[in-house]
Amino acid sequence: MGLIGRRDRVLILGLTGGLSVVFARPISHLLDVARQNEESYGLALIPGLIILTMVFLLHQQNKRQEIKAEAVAAAAAAQEAESRAHDLERLIAFGQALARSLDLDSIRDVLLQHLSQLAGTSDVWVMIRPSENSESCWLNLLPPEIGHPMPDVDNRRELAAEEAIVLQSDSRQERDGIELEEQIVFPMMVGGNAIGVLGLSKGAGGVERRRRMLAAASALLAVSVKNAQLFRDTRENSLRDGLTGCFNRTHGIEMTHTELRRARRSHLPLSVIMFDLDHFKSINDEHGHLCGDMVLSAVGRRMKDVLRGSDVKCRYGGEEFLVVLPETPLDGARRVAENLRKEFADTPVGWNGEQLRISASFGVTMATPSEVDTPEVIARADSALYRAKSDGRNCVRVAAASVAA
Repeated sequence: MGLIGRRDRVLILGLTGGLSVVFARPISHLLDVARQNEESYGLALIPGLIILTMVFLLHQQNKRQEIKAEAVAAAAAAQEAESRAHDLERLIAFGQALARSLDLDSIRDVLLQHLSQLAGTSDVWVMIRPSENSESCWLNLLPPEIGHPMPDVDNRRELAAEEAIVLQSDSRQERDGIELEEQIVFPMMVGGNAIGVLGLSKGAGGVERRRRMLAAASALLAVSVKNAQLFRDTRENSLRDGLTGCFNRTHGIEMTHTELRRARRSHLPLSVIMFDLDHFKSINDEHGHLCGDMVLSAVGRRMKDVLRGSDVKCRYGGEEFLVVLPETPLDGARRVAENLRKEFADTPVGWNGEQLRISASFGVTMATPSEVDTPEVIARADSALYRAKSDGRNCVRVAAASVAA
């Protein structure tokens, strides 16, 4: 551009010189006339013409500079508009991909595909609360490879997430992100409740230009995570017994089969407990079915208190229950069954001013290392349960894979 301008100036100077030679006499004549007029009328025509010419040339030069600056600004604006259009396309693609995601695994895949492009850096992270009831526990939604974690990085991010949630009441900060010591954090809000945060390093390139887009991305992500949680809760509720909160029989058997295959792959122990409430029919006959429902509900609550969250709890039918204990050997399962037995026997259930004593009989077995026959494992535990009933109820009996104990 500068070379073209210099060539134009040389051409203009050459043309000016050539015209001066060609029109030398007319120009000389005009100058003589101007001098005569100056002498006759007392006018300074030639200096005035020189000044006007200089002003005109300066004006033209300034005008060319303004046009050039406007062209540069227009090009920059066009480039910025094109960049924003690309960002908007990425954001739309991100939102469309999230709309098709109904669980956290598929949301994680979308983040792996889109988030680093949206943020302009791989140093981006997402922490969510696994559930509304979990006030202090956070889940890192992205695998370690994306955020390049260092020692204690998850702890620092959890602290940043907690601080951002506290500060999110400032609407301006919530819209553009909250600046912390080393991070810019975007709270993920749905209905006034925080379900997670999106964060990235302050030093990431172009982060200031992308803040509004990242705020929009965090809003889309918040809705998607909330929908996934609702979908999960709805699905789990459809698989659970309403009285006890345990899985229903069909899903319990499916989960048993899944855990058996996992135990076979990992070479870890897996045990199964079957138990049945003793004399439950007499409770219904003497106190009514509402009392029986209340007893079943109490049993479900006590199972939740005694058992681990990873244990599969299933209402197998009527007053009979199935419990699957991953990574638990036979002796451990026996202790778990005994703890449950004592919990039921030692804690009466209140009903209409009465304290109802309940008890249960337990059968325990452990799967062999290569066993995947779900009915066979359940049948062994069931057989041990009926031995417990035959031995007087309110006790635990164990059945090994080949030898009953």
